[in-house]
Amino acid sequence: MTRIVVVDNHGQFTHLEHRALRDAGVDTDIVDNTTPPEDLDVDGLVLSGGPDMDRIGRCAEYLEMDVPVLGICLGMQIMATQLDGAVDAGDYGGYADVTVRIVDADDPVVGSLAPETRVWASHADEVVELPTGFTHTATSDVCDIEAMSDADRDLYGVQWHPEVAHTEEGEELFANFIERCR
Repeated sequence: MTRIVVVDNHGQFTHLEHRALRDAGVDTDIVDNTTPPEDLDVDGLVLSGGPDMDRIGRCAEYLEMDVPVLGICLGMQIMATQLDGAVDAGDYGGYADVTVRIVDADDPVVGSLAPETRVWASHADEVVELPTGFTHTATSDVCDIEAMSDADRDLYGVQWHPEVAHTEEGEELFANFIERCR
């Protein structure tokens, strides 16, 4: 059975990410973000959202594990900052219902959501510069880089929260990521 763990970055929806994976039939647990990478026997990782960059534990090390990684909100921002991209304050704080346009229909994680999808997202902080090797995969009127990926390294990030009921095609996004982990 495919095993994907959710790395807890102290976000309010971490338990919902875990539940989405469990409901999809994946062997899953929530692990603290200080867990040594060598203690994780997994087929994939989800870097959860969270309140700030000051409490990201060993997330940078997890990006070097040679397994698919899905970064959600802060998880995507961690990916960007650790891999030479940039994050800055967004123009819109708080959560909002946002229409996201998929700009790369061939992307293995968000491509099937094309041409657009409705999501629940926070834009207090956002990726403003892609890391080297990443492709811009989704955008919105609120945030230019709503999603990004480096399919060669199996690293994927979304600014929105696919695990919440307000996101229309969250289950499909998780199913696409699970396929990358098999």
